[in-house]
Amino acid sequence: MHDERRRIEERVQRAHDQRIKPAIYAATVPFEVEAWQAPGEPVSFEEAAAARYTPFAMDTPWGPPWGTTWFRMRGQVPAEWAGRRVEAVIDLGFVGDWPGNQAEALVHLADGRPLKAVNPLNQYVPIANPANGGEQIDYLVEAASNPDILKDNFSKITPMGDKLTAGSAPLYTFQRADLAVLDEEVFHLDLDLQVLRELMVHLAEHEPRRHEILHALDRAMDALDLDDVAGSAAAVREVLAPVLARPAHASAHTISGVGHAHIDSAWLWPIRETKRKTSRTFSNVTALADEYDDFIFACSQAQQYEWVRDNYPHVWARIQDSVKKGQWAPVGGMWVEADGNLPGGEAIARQLIHGKRFFIEHFGVETKGVWLPDSFGYTAAYPQLAKLAGNDWFLTQKISWNQTNRFPHHTFWWEGIDGTRIFTHFPPVDTYNARFSGEEMDRAVRNYNEKGGGTRSLAPFGWGDGGGGPTREIMERARRLADLEGSPKVVVEHPDEFFAKAREEYPDAPVWVGELYLELHRATYTSQARTKQGNRRSEHRLREAELWATTAALHAPGYSYPYEKLDRLWKTVLLHQFHDILPGSSIAWVHREAEAEYARVAEELEALTAEAVAALGAGGTRVFNTSPFDRAEVVRTSEGALAYVEVPANGSAPLADAEPARSVKAEGRVLDNGLVRVEVAEDGTLSSVYDLRAGREVLGDKGNLLRLHTDLPNYWDAWDIDKHYNNRYTDLLEPTSVELVSEDPLLGAIRVTRSFGKGSTITQTITLRADSPRIDFETDIDWHEAEKILKAAFPVDVRAAHSSAEIQFGHIQRPTHTNTSWEAARFEVSGHRWVHVGEPGYGVAVLNDSTYGHDVSRTVREDGGTTTTVRLSLVRAPRIPDPEADQGRHRFTYSLLPGASIEDTVAEGYSLNLPLRVADASGAPEPVVSVDGEGVTVEAVKLADDGSGDVVVRLYESGGGRAQGVLRTGFPLAGAQVTDLLERPLEDETAELADGGVAVSLRPFQVLTLRLRRG
Repeated sequence: MHDERRRIEERVQRAHDQRIKPAIYAATVPFEVEAWQAPGEPVSFEEAAAARYTPFAMDTPWGPPWGTTWFRMRGQVPAEWAGRRVEAVIDLGFVGDWPGNQAEALVHLADGRPLKAVNPLNQYVPIANPANGGEQIDYLVEAASNPDILKDNFSKITPMGDKLTAGSAPLYTFQRADLAVLDEEVFHLDLDLQVLRELMVHLAEHEPRRHEILHALDRAMDALDLDDVAGSAAAVREVLAPVLARPAHASAHTISGVGHAHIDSAWLWPIRETKRKTSRTFSNVTALADEYDDFIFACSQAQQYEWVRDNYPHVWARIQDSVKKGQWAPVGGMWVEADGNLPGGEAIARQLIHGKRFFIEHFGVETKGVWLPDSFGYTAAYPQLAKLAGNDWFLTQKISWNQTNRFPHHTFWWEGIDGTRIFTHFPPVDTYNARFSGEEMDRAVRNYNEKGGGTRSLAPFGWGDGGGGPTREIMERARRLADLEGSPKVVVEHPDEFFAKAREEYPDAPVWVGELYLELHRATYTSQARTKQGNRRSEHRLREAELWATTAALHAPGYSYPYEKLDRLWKTVLLHQFHDILPGSSIAWVHREAEAEYARVAEELEALTAEAVAALGAGGTRVFNTSPFDRAEVVRTSEGALAYVEVPANGSAPLADAEPARSVKAEGRVLDNGLVRVEVAEDGTLSSVYDLRAGREVLGDKGNLLRLHTDLPNYWDAWDIDKHYNNRYTDLLEPTSVELVSEDPLLGAIRVTRSFGKGSTITQTITLRADSPRIDFETDIDWHEAEKILKAAFPVDVRAAHSSAEIQFGHIQRPTHTNTSWEAARFEVSGHRWVHVGEPGYGVAVLNDSTYGHDVSRTVREDGGTTTTVRLSLVRAPRIPDPEADQGRHRFTYSLLPGASIEDTVAEGYSLNLPLRVADASGAPEPVVSVDGEGVTVEAVKLADDGSGDVVVRLYESGGGRAQGVLRTGFPLAGAQVTDLLERPLEDETAELADGGVAVSLRPFQVLTLRLRRG
C-alpha cells in the first residue's frame, strides 16, 4: 500500500477547518446592540439597567483598560427556527491565544439574573432547545475590557498593570453579537473529527490503529458534501462510528477527569476583577452542569465562594444546588490557594481552618484533600498540617516546571518534617487546564512514572483565569475518550474517588521525604519586599492581638473578646497569601492595594492590642512579651529612653530598673559587650566578630558584605532568579560615612551610609545591646535600581555540612555541598525567621524580620579552614509584570547571632519579630500559659472559635528532638482536650492533667493543639 498519510491528513484538516467548523451554526441574525460605558469602577446591575444606552455597531472599538462597558442586546427568534436549538453567540473581539486575562463578559436577563459568561473559547449563551419562533430576547451584558498583560509573552515592559498608568485608548473591537441555530449533527461531527485526528497523529507510525483511523477519515471525507455539510454530516458520522466504537485495551491507563477552572485570586488583574471572574466562571459551570449529568467540577478557595455569595446571590444559589446534586465538589479546604513556602505555620493552619469551616457550614461538606496545583514549591510542614485538618490527600502539579531535575513520582507518599505522611498525586498530564487533546492524553501516559505500580492519574480540565472553566466541547471529548482504542480511558469523577482508587491499588507507593522544592520561581522569596514585610508583620501582630485579647478576656471584667474583628483580619491576611500576591508576581495594582491593606490591618490590630492591654488596668508602665520565651533585654520606652527589663514568656512585667550583667563599650568602630566584640572596617563591612565566650573569631571574611548583582532571568522576571545572576556583581565597599552614633552602656551603635547605582542609598545602623550576643543591622534602603538584586553576606568560620532554615513549625536541613544536580539546583532557597549553620560544638545564625530568600555556600580557605557563607536576599528590581516593583523605601532589620544553638536561634527569631511592647498598664496577670520543659514552644494562644470561652493553645516541638514538659495555666484549669486544627476533639488522643497543668510529650516537630476548659 502506498503511503498517503500526508494527502489524507491535509485533506481532513482543510475540510474540517474551512467547511465543517463554519457550518456548526446553520443560520444567524444579528442582535440590536446598544452600549453604555460605566465611569470608573464596576457598578451594580441596577445602576447599569437604569443608564442611558446609545446604538453600537459591530467592528467598533470599545473598552478602555480596566473599564466596564454594558451592552444591551435585543433580538427575536425567527419563526422558521421553531423547534431548533437556538443560542446567542458573542465575540467581544477576543485576542491572543490565551483564553484568560482579556475581554470577558457576564450575560444577564433583564431582571438581573446572571445567565452565563462569554469568554474567548466559550462564546455561546443557550436560549432554547427546542426554540419557540418569535421569542423576544433581551440581555444586559457586563463586559470587562481587561488588558492582555501576556500579549508580548512577558517580553516587554507594560504600563497596563495599573489603571493609574494604563491610559484610556480602547483595547478591543467588537466582532459579533448574533442569534444563531446550532446544528447539533455538525457540532458532533466536529468533535468526532477532532478526537480521531488528534488520536491518530499521536499514535506511533507502526501502530495499525493509526492507519485504520487514517483511512476511515479518508472515507469520511468522501461522504462529505462540501456544498451541503449539514445535510451530509450524519452520513459522515456513520463512516466514523466504527472506529469510534473500538474499545480501549484492557491495560489502558485510566485518566480521572474533573472539571476545574483555576482562577488566581489576583495576578495580572486586581482582586476586584477576580470577584467578577468567579461569578462569570461559576455561571458557566452551573449552566454546563444542567446540560451534562455526568459533569463534575472541583473548585477550591473558600474566599472566592464568599465573594460570589456576597455579590451574586443567584449564582450562589445555583452553586448550592449543584453541590447537592453531587456535580460540584468543593476541594482544597483552604481560604485561598496560598503560596506553599512563605506563610507562617499558624497562617497555614488558619488557611485550612477557615477554608474547611466555610465548606462545612455552607455545604455540609468536609473536604478531604489539599488542592494546590499552582503554588511555587511546598513546605515540608504540609503533610502534618494537612492531616491535622482532617485531610487524606494532597494534589499539586507545578513541580513539573522544574528547571533541572525531573521529579521521579506522580503518585507517592509525602513525608513531612515530623514523620507524617500524606498520599500525594502530581498529574502526569502536566497541566491543570486540560482539554483532553490527543497531545495531552499521549503526554499523560508517556509521563506517568508509576507504570507497573499504578494504572490511573488525574486530569483537571477547563480553561482558567477568566477563560470560563470547562466547556461542552471538553465534555464531549471526555465522552468519546471513555473507552476508545489507542487512548487512555477517561472517566469524569470526584477527586476523592480518584484518590481512593489510586491509594487502594498502590498502597505501597514510593515515599518522598522533605520539601517539594520547585527548581524555578526562586525569586518569589524576595520580589515585592514590602508585600512580604506586610505579611510577616501581620502574622506577628495577629499573634500579639490574640494573646493579649485572651489575657484580657480572662482577667479584665467587662472586656469582650473581638471574635468578629480577628476573624475578618485573619481572612484579609490569608487572602493576601495567595500564590501570586505574597510571592510578588502580580501587577502593580495588586501590590499597591496589598500595601494599603497591610497598613489598615496593622492599624486595626494595633488598636485591638492596645485596647486589650488597657483593659488590664491603667496607672503604671509595663512591658509585654508576646514571645514564647523568657526575655532579658534592652527596650526603648515611649519617651525614647533605654531600659533593661526581664519579662516572662507570654507575659508582662513592670518597667523596673534592672542592671544587665554586662554593659556595652563603644569606641571608634568597635562595639564590645563582654559577650562579643564587633569591629567595623573603613569600608563599612565587619572586619571581625569575636566571640569572647568561645574565644574564637566568627567570620571567615568580610561580614555584612553588600553585593549588587545583575538580575535578568531567562523568562519570568518577577518569579525567577537564574543561576547566572551570580556571575556579574558589584561589592558596595565605598561608604559615604561610618560613624559611631550611640555610646550608651545599654546600646552601642555604628551607622554606615552608602550611595550607589542609579541614585540608591543604604543606611545601616549596626547595633549591639547589653547582655546579648545578637548584632542587629537596622536597614533603611531608598532603592532605585532596575534588574538588580541586593544580597548581604555573612561568611562564617564553621565547617557546616548543612544549613538549617526555619519553616512552619520547625526547620529543614539542606546540604551545603553540590554533589548532585538536586543540591546544585537549590542555589536560592526559602526560610522564615532564621538560618543556622554550625559544626559540632559551635553554630552561628542569621536572623531577619521580613525577608525569606537566601543562599548558603562554602569554600575551603588556604589555611585549610572552611568558610560557610550565608547570604540574605534583601531586595530585587524586576520590571515585569510591575515596572516599578520594589522601587522606593524599605526598612527592615536582620541580625547575626554568634555562638548560637538551634534553641538560641529559635528564641531570638521570635524576639526579633515580636518586639517588647511598653504600655500604660497596671495589671499583673499570670501568663495565660507557660511551659516547663525544653523544646515545647507555644505558637498561638486564643479563645476557642465557638465562643465557649475555652482557651486554645497551639504548641510544637521546635528543636528537632523529643520534648516533654508541663503546660501551666494562669487561670483555674478544669480540663483539657487534644484537638485537630478545627478545635474538634481527637478521639485517639488524650490530654493528661499533671502537677497542676497538662503533661506534654512531643515527637520532633510535632504540632499539638490543646483545648483548655476554664474552672
